[in-house]
Amino acid sequence: MFYRGSTIFIVCVDDSLCVDPSPARLNRLVKEINGTGLKVEDQGHPADYIGVNISKDKHGYYTFSQLALIDAIIEDVGLTQSRKMKQVPAKVSVRLHAFAKSAYFDGDFNYRSVVGKLNYLGQVTRPDILMAVHQIAKYSHDPRTEHGEAIIYLVMYLKSTRHIGLHFKPDPSKGFEDYCDADFSGNWNKEFAHNDPSTAKSRSGWIIFYAGCPIIAGSKLQSQVALSTTEAEYISLSQSLRDLLPIMELVAEMKSRDIRVICTEPYVYCKVFEDNSGALELARLPKLRPRTKHINVCYHHFREAVRTGIVKIFPCSTELMTADALTKCLPQNLFVRHRIKMCGL
Repeated sequence: MFYRGSTIFIVCVDDSLCVDPSPARLNRLVKEINGTGLKVEDQGHPADYIGVNISKDKHGYYTFSQLALIDAIIEDVGLTQSRKMKQVPAKVSVRLHAFAKSAYFDGDFNYRSVVGKLNYLGQVTRPDILMAVHQIAKYSHDPRTEHGEAIIYLVMYLKSTRHIGLHFKPDPSKGFEDYCDADFSGNWNKEFAHNDPSTAKSRSGWIIFYAGCPIIAGSKLQSQVALSTTEAEYISLSQSLRDLLPIMELVAEMKSRDIRVICTEPYVYCKVFEDNSGALELARLPKLRPRTKHINVCYHHFREAVRTGIVKIFPCSTELMTADALTKCLPQNLFVRHRIKMCGL
């Protein structure tokens, strides 16, 4: 990302976006770049960028979608003609594990290729499938029949929600908001834990909004085994703020360059919504107890931001915790409520 006065120039490999309030300055920039000997093609208002379709409605709001990628995935798994559809991305009753005694995946489609496409889709425009995709991707090295069935189930969900993407309807009254959650040892089961030790690990999920619009989402297993629900939630809080703090610094930098940003306070700040009282207390208060001393080095990196008020921690009920959909399989009604919050659709 480069600045030049009020112009912002964003480059991703060989694709770029130019942003400026003045079309004349944009045209002048393109001419100057071409004048240096570099070939730059001006394609006007962006309709696509790095595989993402960009559409603008009559109210000036934007929707980012990847219909072509979803169709390609549907074709890859052979469901183009199928009428079967699902309303959630994964079965609530099934917890994926190694299935070491099950038959190997039959190879009806390229497992790793489909997982790669699903992962890109989830990371860019479909945060609602991130948890399901991450579970499936975990077993790409040794897929079994149940893992292949989980992919088909997920693609059936994509087929029924093909029109969904990310809807951006900025709310100037809001700044940064970070919803983070954790599922403490949610996949652990004594029957198969000896074959898959990672099931003892908790799953973190977080989604970050700016001006009411989703900008970053994540769902991943924690790298170490949490010893309590409080610790699992605190690790998730730390992971989400590792994503958020650099973005906050970027927006603050833009503001320092007199580039207009949506912010209702004299400084950029964040509300982190946390639904575990123990993690909330640990984040707010500079206390170390025998049971939490070991997480000091790894996960207290954001405490200074909390102390100075740049990051503000607030409680949030579990029912309103949007990131819950990024940590576990949910029933349809609850999942759809969180999806609408995440995607706007």
